Amino acid sequence: MIKDFLIADFRIRIDGEGWTGTLGHFGRALRGFEVPHDPDAATVLTLRTDPCGQPDSGRFRTLDEFDFPEVNALCRFAAADDGYLFTMTLDSGETLWFHKSDGSPEARCNLAECRGCKEIGSLMRFGLWMLYGIAVAPHHAIAIHSSTVCRPEGAVLFLGESGTGKSTHTRLWLEHIPDTALLNDDSPIIRMKAGVPTVYGSPWSGKTPCYKQESHPIRGLVRLSQAPRNRMQRLPVIRAIGALLPSCPPAFAYDTALQDAVCETLSEMLGRTPVYRLECLPDADAARLSFETTLGHAADR
Repeated sequence: MIKDFLIADFRIRIDGEGWTGTLGHFGRALRGFEVPHDPDAATVLTLRTDPCGQPDSGRFRTLDEFDFPEVNALCRFAAADDGYLFTMTLDSGETLWFHKSDGSPEARCNLAECRGCKEIGSLMRFGLWMLYGIAVAPHHAIAIHSSTVCRPEGAVLFLGESGTGKSTHTRLWLEHIPDTALLNDDSPIIRMKAGVPTVYGSPWSGKTPCYKQESHPIRGLVRLSQAPRNRMQRLPVIRAIGALLPSCPPAFAYDTALQDAVCETLSEMLGRTPVYRLECLPDADAARLSFETTLGHAADR
């Protein structure tokens, strides 16, 4: 079974038997991005789910190790001269691994061996997110941790550490700013499109089921922090990069090629898109302030 998906105008392909019925919620999220299979179409990622043996992990140097608390898995991100290896190991000892070749769209994983694992949907969602991020980074695109709203005049991305109120702030926009819609609540894709910074919906939206195959020009990126009052300021370029980097895939910071690609993309965007810092309360006035600052003048036109 071969299926093609278009995410942020990048075609990815998944090749393997019987995998669609194993992914649960994530399988349903992917459906909105499925496009007719075209064997002649170029892909940025072609994932084969029935590989012949795991790559020799000993030849890969570890870049980062971290926990994936959603399913209590230990993750290892590693690199070799010919590609990357990402593994997720459960307490039970089961390991789902992904290998991405360097300079080629080819990738493979052992989904077929883990199909009966009850956590397979969550593991596959995160593993595919990592592979996709690696694949699109050289094409000046980034999966960025944010909650994103859109209106007719464009989109605004709200960034911040988990628990700082991104989803709360976008909910306040939906309640108090007319004609607002949620594009994605966790990991939209940003890239340049015909010279315009653009944000795309994706099949990765955290706990909020919002999987939209659409794109909007970016009118502002806003770093949130909780505060006893509402105050917003535009950041100079150096501080803007510092505000955005923590919301890019953290493991990529340990690989020179990936981090350079991320920084190049951010630099290109920052020449065309303002970045703000918003200190705020979780109230309607905060939403109105960020709306007026980012989109207010455009909405008047």
